[in-house]
Amino acid sequence: MEKTTSLVKKLKNKAASYEHLAHLTLIQGEMFGWDHTACAITYNKSIPGAESYLLHEFGHALKNHSGYKSDVGLVKIERDAWEEARIIGKELGISISDDLIESSLDTYRDWLHSRSLCPTCDATGIQSAELKYACASCGATWRVNEARTCGLKRYKY
Repeated sequence: MEKTTSLVKKLKNKAASYEHLAHLTLIQGEMFGWDHTACAITYNKSIPGAESYLLHEFGHALKNHSGYKSDVGLVKIERDAWEEARIIGKELGISISDDLIESSLDTYRDWLHSRSLCPTCDATGIQSAELKYACASCGATWRVNEARTCGLKRYKY
C-alpha cells in the first residue's frame, strides 16, 4: 500500500509534464478507472497488483482515451493502455507481469465473446453497430446493454 502512495505522487509529477493531464486528479475509491471527462483516475490501493492497475489507468490517461465505437475497439484501447503502463512502469522501476495483463485482457475478451453469442442459436455473431449484433448462422439480430460493470443482457429483435 505504501508503494501505491509513492507511485501516486510520482504519477502526479509525471502528469504535470503533459498539457492534457495538467489537471489530473487521482482519487482513492472502490475500483480502478479512468474518467476522461473529469481527467481523473480512481484507484484502490488495497487490491493485489494495485501498482500495475494504477499504471494501466495512467496509460489510458496518457493516451487520452475517451471512448470506443466497437467492442473490439475497447479491447484495443485496453491493450494500448497496458503497453503504455509497461513503458511507464519500466521508467519507474515497476515490472508488470504478463500473466496479470493477459488475465485482465481475458476479462474483456470473455465479455466480448458473451455479448456476441446469438441468443437464438448460440453461434458467434458479428457486431453490426454500437450495442447491436447479427448472427450469420440463423439471421437473428439483438442488442446488448453496455454491461461493463453490471450484468450482461441480450435483447432479441
